[in-house]
Amino acid sequence: MAPPPPVTPSADVAALAAELHTVAGRLKRRLREQASAGDLTPSQVAVLMHLDRAGPTTVTNLARAEGVRPQSMGATVAALEAAGLVKGAADPDDGRQTILSLTPACQKLFKDGRAARQDWLARAIVTKLTAPERKDLAKAIALLKRLVE
Repeated sequence: MAPPPPVTPSADVAALAAELHTVAGRLKRRLREQASAGDLTPSQVAVLMHLDRAGPTTVTNLARAEGVRPQSMGATVAALEAAGLVKGAADPDDGRQTILSLTPACQKLFKDGRAARQDWLARAIVTKLTAPERKDLAKAIALLKRLVE
């Protein structure tokens, strides 16, 4: 099956795409501000996010997923362990391996962060948008879902 022919968007569609990208980035930054990661580095945040999404895994798998050497990932994980955010346990299938997972404290931070972001967004919707605008937002969300599917 041949790929579809390339589509050249009109100037107004290109401008719309650029504006959507800008607004989506600003929304993402505002949401991130609501539940700050504190003093964590971007690499540390990426590891925590990976463990949250994919579940427990090894340093080697984390390194592969993040595109870094296992030694570099080991340093990142050590800092997260020292901060009490990640814990290691012996792999039941291979005692030489350590399976890393989020600590209960880190899971609570994630849960609280999600709640803070959702609360901020709900308050912003209620305080900044009228009832008809909220209906328009619901329609726009349906359109955005179609774009990403």
